[in-house]
Amino acid sequence: MPRTIWSGAISFGLVTVPIHVQSATEDHSIHFHQYHVKDQGRIRNRKVCEIEDREVSQAEIGKGYEYAKDQIVQITDEDLRDLPLPTAKAIEIDAFVPADRIDPIQIAEGYYLAPDGQVAAKPYKLLRLALERQEKVAIAKYAWSGRERLGMLRVRGDVIVLNALRWPDEIRDPTELLPPPVEVPEEEIEGALALMEMMSRDDLEGDEFQDTYTEAIAKVIEAKREDRPLPETPEPEKPAQVLDLMAALSESVAKAKASRGEDADVHEMPKPKKKAAKKQPAKKAARRPKSA
Repeated sequence: MPRTIWSGAISFGLVTVPIHVQSATEDHSIHFHQYHVKDQGRIRNRKVCEIEDREVSQAEIGKGYEYAKDQIVQITDEDLRDLPLPTAKAIEIDAFVPADRIDPIQIAEGYYLAPDGQVAAKPYKLLRLALERQEKVAIAKYAWSGRERLGMLRVRGDVIVLNALRWPDEIRDPTELLPPPVEVPEEEIEGALALMEMMSRDDLEGDEFQDTYTEAIAKVIEAKREDRPLPETPEPEKPAQVLDLMAALSESVAKAKASRGEDADVHEMPKPKKKAAKKQPAKKAARRPKSA
């Protein structure tokens, strides 16, 4: 069972829901240590006091804010725990908004909120059902790890999930990254939609959604441990230079159909409509000279 990383309550008007917070995700990546290549000695980061020039233990280390050169205000864990904020001990719900109004770029790590005991079971379920019925998410503030954060409460199955949100002023304006204006023909848009339809699915289950990088690292480690040749690296396909978007879309649809075991008929792609030849204005008949 995941460990509890924070305990407090959800504050919903005058309703209080005692909860435990647990991480909703796991890291399955392979992690490396640093070693001295010459003798395989472990390389470690040591915490050294600059004044005494010696390594210090974690018990000797505290937090501080340097407001001027060599002038530091010490801040203890108790100071942070007892901040004069309602969000220091509770997840304070401030508003409810439609889920589609939250820009995914704001969404960060996720946590499961578990009810703390029998007394929390009913208000917990009440909040969950209310969020489900309205198809909305709750926007809340909470204070963890020395700063106040913005969060989103949503429903996943029978559990309330808290997703950290980045503050609006933390999102960069992408305007300067926009490409120069271009025209995209309707036929090419229809071709892209046809490709999207072929690649559409209802879930993220399947071999193509596995972490192949971690699997490859594991195979390399196992081969080196057993003194075997390393796995061969497949030659990557060189991306072709796209000169004809319609041709590229047609070929992509054909490959998508083939991967699904369907008849790869490229002729189902919408073909560009030939533009009608522009009619030239009829030449006016030359005027006959008036008879004398």
